Amino acid sequence: CILADKKTNMYYMTGTGGRLWKSKDLAHWEGPFNAVQTDPGSWMGPKPEIWAAELHEHNGKYYYFATFTNNAIRIDSVKGHVIPRRASHVLVSDHPEGPYKPMKDPVYLPEKMPTLDGTFWVDNDGKPYMVYCHEWLQNQNGTIEKIELKPDLSGPAGKGRILFRASDSPWSREKIDGKVVPNRVTDGPWLFRTGTGRLGMIWTSWIFQDYTQGVAYSESGTLDGPWIQEKKPVTPPNFGHGMLFQTLDGKWLMSVHSHKDVNGKYIRIPHLFEVDLSGDKLIIDKSYRP
Repeated sequence: CILADKKTNMYYMTGTGGRLWKSKDLAHWEGPFNAVQTDPGSWMGPKPEIWAAELHEHNGKYYYFATFTNNAIRIDSVKGHVIPRRASHVLVSDHPEGPYKPMKDPVYLPEKMPTLDGTFWVDNDGKPYMVYCHEWLQNQNGTIEKIELKPDLSGPAGKGRILFRASDSPWSREKIDGKVVPNRVTDGPWLFRTGTGRLGMIWTSWIFQDYTQGVAYSESGTLDGPWIQEKKPVTPPNFGHGMLFQTLDGKWLMSVHSHKDVNGKYIRIPHLFEVDLSGDKLIIDKSYRP
């Protein structure tokens, strides 16, 4: 995720493990820096895994939406998969580079429910929401859901509601017991509006072995949907978990990652694409090299 911050005239890019990089031009990056200070006495424990971090500026504060996992706490076991305590959570800072620290509420989402990849959206009702995934490892058909947040984003202001399920996808696929079926994974939601005001969401799943990103559009123009899935993915194979941002001079870009195995280690590689949001749909153009 890349935050283009006009106050500091800088770009800030997140990585796993609480890492952060910063740049003046998207080409030359300083870092990584450690941007996160979690509470070792909380459910996260002393050394949580930190994934899928996003930065959002809201009402003069900076918020860090991320997935935290405490492998020392086991909440469930489904079909041979032991499920650790994992949840989307929000930290706050006065500065884009952090440090990002916990707020008042220790829990945003049910503790027995593994959630991930939370993102931020203010809907037409003017209320702030977290949009997140309920992990397929537990429910066997991953969902994308919303939950209203308190005005200062310090905790939930309601209960979660399902927006759509992985099985709604017309493009993701996997093979189970010899049969080709919709993939069960939901990853990486990100909300946007087109030039015509249409509400869209990019999200990621798999087409067999390829991590791939699709898009859905809300018929009501709000988070409540109904969400209509585009028939074909919007990125090439092995590109997923994207987000959209405007450069400091106003150009729309998509930040997305590919991945590869390097000596048994899973390496994510960031990429930028030019995008066109001027019409009724998101159109991804050529690769962007700053």
